[in-house]
Amino acid sequence: MAHKKKNKQHKQPKSNKNQKARSPLNGKMATGRLDISRAGLGFVIVEGWDQDVLIRPEDMMNAFNGDEVKIRVDHVSAKGRPEGVITEIVKRSQVEFSGRLELSDKFAFLIPDNERMRSDIFVPLHALHGGKNGDRVIVKIVEWNAGAKNPSGEVVELLTNERENEIAMKSILIEAGFQLRFSDEALEEAARIPDILDSKEIARRKDCRDVLTFTIDPVDAKDFDDALSIRKLKNGNYEVGVHIADVSYYVEPDTALDSEAYDRATSVYLPDRVLPMLPEHISNVLCSLRPNEDKFTFSAIFQLDEKARVKQYWIGRTVTHSNRRFTYEEAQEIIETGKGDYAEEILLLNKMARSMRGERFGKGAINFSSQEVRFKLDEKGIPIGIEIKESKEAHQLIEEFMLLANKTVAQYVGKRSVNDQPIPFPYRVHDVPNEDKLAIFAAFASRFGYKFNLNNPDKIAESFNEMLEQVQGKPEQHVLEQLGIRTMAKAIYTTDNIGHYGLGFEDYCHFTSPIRRYPDVMVHRIVQQCIDNQVKPDKKMESKCRHCSERERKAMEAERSANKYKQVEYMRRFIGDTFDAVISGVSTFGFWAETVEHKCEGLVSLADLAVLDEFTFLESDYALVGMHTGKRFRIGDKVKIRVEAASLEKRQIDFGYVPDGAKAAAEPEAAGKPARAARGAKAAAGEKAPAKAVKKTAAKKKASTASPAKKRKKD
Repeated sequence: MAHKKKNKQHKQPKSNKNQKARSPLNGKMATGRLDISRAGLGFVIVEGWDQDVLIRPEDMMNAFNGDEVKIRVDHVSAKGRPEGVITEIVKRSQVEFSGRLELSDKFAFLIPDNERMRSDIFVPLHALHGGKNGDRVIVKIVEWNAGAKNPSGEVVELLTNERENEIAMKSILIEAGFQLRFSDEALEEAARIPDILDSKEIARRKDCRDVLTFTIDPVDAKDFDDALSIRKLKNGNYEVGVHIADVSYYVEPDTALDSEAYDRATSVYLPDRVLPMLPEHISNVLCSLRPNEDKFTFSAIFQLDEKARVKQYWIGRTVTHSNRRFTYEEAQEIIETGKGDYAEEILLLNKMARSMRGERFGKGAINFSSQEVRFKLDEKGIPIGIEIKESKEAHQLIEEFMLLANKTVAQYVGKRSVNDQPIPFPYRVHDVPNEDKLAIFAAFASRFGYKFNLNNPDKIAESFNEMLEQVQGKPEQHVLEQLGIRTMAKAIYTTDNIGHYGLGFEDYCHFTSPIRRYPDVMVHRIVQQCIDNQVKPDKKMESKCRHCSERERKAMEAERSANKYKQVEYMRRFIGDTFDAVISGVSTFGFWAETVEHKCEGLVSLADLAVLDEFTFLESDYALVGMHTGKRFRIGDKVKIRVEAASLEKRQIDFGYVPDGAKAAAEPEAAGKPARAARGAKAAAGEKAPAKAVKKTAAKKKASTASPAKKRKKD
């Protein structure tokens, strides 16, 4: 298993409970991200520190939730909790907020939708721009002067006349810190770029237009940022090109386009829309590798034998011409039937991809599978159906060649240095699993007969793959796959190349999606510097990596929120109906269950279970256990549930537990019945249930949650 070394941990010493005034942390300065709880307390997460730092409301300056801030630790409490003050706001996480206007004769305020926003936003009457009392709007913060109680802002968009779905999706994006519009300057820069390829630039590039080239993408894709080419060589080997849209040619550093792309750092994919990282003229026209058009590309071209072994490779700028655009469904049909356009080439590439995939897993990559839910929407954006997206061989074909290109580019840069120092480069890394999480999971898996060898990372990967192979088709498959994913570390961008544990690579980066990921743009620029022997080490690269990792995290939060909204919207029609479900998460306040039919998740609160018993949350068993009956509700168990409420405002579905043998219509609920306030509040706030309803095991004071299973994207 390829994994270079452990992450460099710069951990601060743990404080002794008796060292209240003389803790080593006292007076420490640090930079971190502020997380404001619903109760109004702040917690600053500092990379490498054992604990986050408590910031009380009066010590937050004018910081918002998610801001990057500088702090000073003032003291450590008797319980070992460091407490401090914010001394500087380094970077705002959000400057626009959605909410409702409240007007008076002389001024107005925005009441933000985001409940973690600490104050209302003052809006001068001249900055209302048509907004009226009670209107739903988006306000951009203009300033927050020292000593002012509230920030000041201006209305930048009216939402009142928008459909409910439109307001919800825009609010989700705003809440995650993504601006909905590009600046006029960025749009003007994009519009000035000519559509016709420059003849002098063509002459400087490797011309691949005479080689058979095609794209394979989702049926609804508009931005085609990767293509494959293939031809047979005289020596019997094959030349396979991975051609990527050359975004870095069009988006130059220190421009408005580049600045806005960096701020977003990623495109955001919601059920009914894409918020692009780049203006559509670039992402869907100039750079998109559309069929029958010449395009500038950045390519990794490989010479492979029939077993997909790399004999040599070339990396550089090219000009290409896509002969055909395939959907994944079209490519899959060719793989299954052997018939269709360029069937010989697609079948050969698929054979190579199979070989690469087998070799990768043989060297320690972990074969996690995942299910992604896709909503069928009507013309108003309302969900009318749900389907599960499957990863078939056509997807795996593209995946393997993208992985090959990403790995090779990382190796290419990793071998180079400047003044005997590594080039600062945005590697995509994945650390080894957390030992404590892994031990708990291994103990849980052993109850189903699966053995884990935890002696070293290679043995852990082997154990995972053995389990994932043996569990196929068994009742425990879904739960073990999802819990296994949760034991894994999160992949991030960093200049510290520790390797990618999940993929089994010592060197890995993101090169293949520059239209939708800013790290890929940075990679392209550095690779071209290496080719030109003009590398300019970027001292801010690690900071840029942290920014991109954080924006990726916020994009995933927005995607989850939007998917949850659509789930709630869809399940409203089923109030009172009973469905088969599988328990997908447990906590101190109940359990989550996912319907088998719709893959929609809701909460069964302890209030619904109180008629059965008093329940204890047993974290080591991922279960709620009845104190008197011994009845267990464990992750992976099959249950029957009744849909009791679906709140779009809270983005929450409430289920009721239906005991075995109970009739589906025994206690019908009226359609549209509101969620029970107590249950909804507990679930939303993540609070403990009343002591009478639940007792926490292991005497832990903090509510602990095995949170609902989430879908994992391919890296």
